[in-house]
Amino acid sequence: MRRTREEVDATLQVAKLNRAELLPAAHCLGFGPGASAAAAGDFCLLELEPALCQQVEAGRSLVIRGDKDEPAVLCSKDKTYDLKIADTSNMLLLIPGCKTPDQLKMEETHCNIIHTEIFGFSNNYWELRRCRPKLKKLKRLLMENTYEGPDSEKEENSNCSKYTTEDLLDQIQASEEELMAQLQVLNACEIGGYWRILEFDYEMKLLNHVTQLVDSESWSFSKVPLNVCLQELGPLEPEKMIEHCLECYGRKYVEEGEVYFELSTDKICRATAQMLLQNAVKFNLAEFQEVWQQSVPEGMTTRLDQLKRFVWREANHRCITH
Repeated sequence: MRRTREEVDATLQVAKLNRAELLPAAHCLGFGPGASAAAAGDFCLLELEPALCQQVEAGRSLVIRGDKDEPAVLCSKDKTYDLKIADTSNMLLLIPGCKTPDQLKMEETHCNIIHTEIFGFSNNYWELRRCRPKLKKLKRLLMENTYEGPDSEKEENSNCSKYTTEDLLDQIQASEEELMAQLQVLNACEIGGYWRILEFDYEMKLLNHVTQLVDSESWSFSKVPLNVCLQELGPLEPEKMIEHCLECYGRKYVEEGEVYFELSTDKICRATAQMLLQNAVKFNLAEFQEVWQQSVPEGMTTRLDQLKRFVWREANHRCITH
């Protein structure tokens, strides 16, 4: 049954509301035939902050990620949010095409009645809370099949697990930008369309090629030319791997149109220490420091603070353990 203007005015009088203080148009709400079914879970209400709402209105996508045993998160292009259900004491009505008071003010309206059908209703909605991306799983996945070089027999085995960017986005609860940033932190390299972490022994092999070339050419560690490295070491290893090694252990910069790398003493010393300690259960500290210094390229100086969060010393400070 639809209300008339007279019935609406009578209701205003009973409610002791001044009609002159209200907009002339009145919404008369009624439940449609599908409202009860829609309230049974056919849709969910999601509250968005203004910045996310603008992204959706601009045509960008929001993605819900998570396996069955993981709490769901919602990801934009660059951020991750926890999804939480918020209950409300007021019933939330879903009304397609309903106009707000601001929209009605902008239109020329007469003293009319707008009959509006309620499509559904809910007593709760999803709210978003910004959270850290869930990235621990990423390293575990990539370590399942580390890259040992192009000649490794493992590369011929098609059953070994490999992950593209899309594969990782399907499994990691993080935005695309957060995922790509963490791949850089892990020194992962995209090889043949798949993201891989280099086997440590192969990584050290590449690093030794680079440091030996630096020594033989008498270059400064702060100015290692990319093009010459690729020319000299290309016959030994793929150029992509040489450049990746330089990116892992150095800072890239351009000078007079040429690309150079400034090698990091701390990163190279730390990697050398890891190589010495990976097969040692325990190492006498004094002996370790001596061997360590002898193992790094000439001109680099080792310091124990380079190994923070990597090794620990026993109470007597005489032994060191990885």
